[in-house]
Amino acid sequence: MTETHSACNETISQFHPTISIPENPKYNLVCTGCGTAYFNDRLKCDTDNALLRANYRSKRLDLKNVPGMGRFHDWLPVNDLITTDSGPVTYRSTELATELGLKNLFISFNGYWPERKAFIKTCSFKELEAFPTLSKSKNSGKSLVLASAGNTARAFAHVSAMTGVKVYIVVPGSGISRMWLPEEPTDSIRLIQMGENCDYTDSIHLAERLSALAGMQAEGGARNVARRDGMGTVMLDASVFMKRMPDHYFQAIGSGTGGIAAWEASLRLLEDGRFGTKLPQLHLSQNLPFVPMYNAWKASRRDIIKDIDMPEPKKLIHEMYADILSNREPPYSVPGGVYDALCATDGTMYAISNSDAKAGVELFERLEGIDIFPPAGVAVASLIRAVESGKVEPDEHIVLNITGGGVKRVESDYHLYKIEPFAHAENSNVPLEDII
Repeated sequence: MTETHSACNETISQFHPTISIPENPKYNLVCTGCGTAYFNDRLKCDTDNALLRANYRSKRLDLKNVPGMGRFHDWLPVNDLITTDSGPVTYRSTELATELGLKNLFISFNGYWPERKAFIKTCSFKELEAFPTLSKSKNSGKSLVLASAGNTARAFAHVSAMTGVKVYIVVPGSGISRMWLPEEPTDSIRLIQMGENCDYTDSIHLAERLSALAGMQAEGGARNVARRDGMGTVMLDASVFMKRMPDHYFQAIGSGTGGIAAWEASLRLLEDGRFGTKLPQLHLSQNLPFVPMYNAWKASRRDIIKDIDMPEPKKLIHEMYADILSNREPPYSVPGGVYDALCATDGTMYAISNSDAKAGVELFERLEGIDIFPPAGVAVASLIRAVESGKVEPDEHIVLNITGGGVKRVESDYHLYKIEPFAHAENSNVPLEDII
């Protein structure tokens, strides 16, 4: 029922290395390409470009008796227990499920919805990345540097305000409207606003330059296992709630890191043995007209060819409804990345129009009773398309990741503060002394 790529058969078997872990560490890092194990935190393998993956000593998921994402402590690469009520919340859908003729549709809601006990106050599942990432870096003595199209910046700024960990956050001009917090911003937040003609990738390039300075530390993006395993708690929460892994998992992607995270969490659940014997199929979606990963996948290519898959990228990004789903350098081709995740799960990809994404947002709010972000509307639209095309069966277990929502609800409960820029940068090549 899903498109299978012949090249996939060459890549799947390499991601199950047998590594012995010393008795003391909670985890080590394993290169998904060459299998080398590392016992110190790092972002890259010494000899391979593949992603590193956390290999946890505990092969059984034992939940901690705390609220939020901290209950998945065994499979988070942090030593200190994360104590926050922020975390994914899974519930069984009735209204949307009935509308689509589905018997086992489960919503993973990642936003603010107190009636559902959902308390992500920045309203985005990027908060799931921020807590473990800043927890890991709080004792490094360095400032964390990251780039964001908006939601990640807000999430990291929120956790920075809570923990005092200093962060330098580079955001394109289009993302400044998303720079708000449910508490007063603190001096630990250093927001750098780029020019109006810059996009997310320009922000990444400037952040890379900043992170090379003394006292700075690159956050790492998709290469940071704390980010991926934080997002992986969506799959863990859904599987614990259902007492099994889903047959299908739907999510909209910009970089695709969330899709990789869902796959990696599923591999751990498979090894646990209590949640099923088959990996969930990944259904990942992008927003037209900027769909480089979709184009490469449909052409059965591991590599993204820029002139073919994303010609005039800035123009295309400007035309997107969900413009935060834009990354000109996604971890698609890298070993252990999006391409391999799709191969391993017999997954598929969707290209969703602006009108269909907007219809998805409106349908979800009308039926489920909560507002959602444009990327979540893209995911809803891809689920509708999968149902219409017969890619999912009515009685199969389906998880729909609503990656952001509840802004209207949080506005009624909190005063929202604007984060003022610390500095401005017209492009990614400005002298660094002008913005530090």
